[in-house]
Amino acid sequence: MTQDARFEDGGEAPLRLKALDADDLAVLSALVQDAVFSAQEIIWTRKDRRFAILLNRFRWEDAPKAEARRRAFERVQSVLVVEDVVKVQSQGIKQGNEDVVLSLLSISFEPGEAPAGRLTLTLAGDGAIAIDVEAVEVVLKDVTRPYVAPSRRAPDHPE
Repeated sequence: MTQDARFEDGGEAPLRLKALDADDLAVLSALVQDAVFSAQEIIWTRKDRRFAILLNRFRWEDAPKAEARRRAFERVQSVLVVEDVVKVQSQGIKQGNEDVVLSLLSISFEPGEAPAGRLTLTLAGDGAIAIDVEAVEVVLKDVTRPYVAPSRRAPDHPE
């Protein structure tokens, strides 16, 4: 019988991080690189000015330990929440096809009239989500225990 990995096994707590500027956002971007999600896991509530995605995040922070111990790599479900959202646009995401799996490559910030600007979520396959914000406030929070990555491997980025 196989059993999923547990946070307690690694002695690590679930991630809960907040980005309030471009430097903080670079850290979150590195942690969500190669996260996968379906379009149906994206929610934007105009009234609350909040954009959120439920991600299956590769645990980059655990990868060196998994490699050293020769065990399977892990993923964890995480919520990425953007606050103070003014507008959301997407490119390269077919509307009405919620079953398609999207892969998040990076998150970047282009400043506008301070503290406003545009967050860009770059997706594999030339897709992108642009999120205009009044200020940078992005939260990344793990919401499940880690589980063995279905591929059992780390994502590969050949040059």
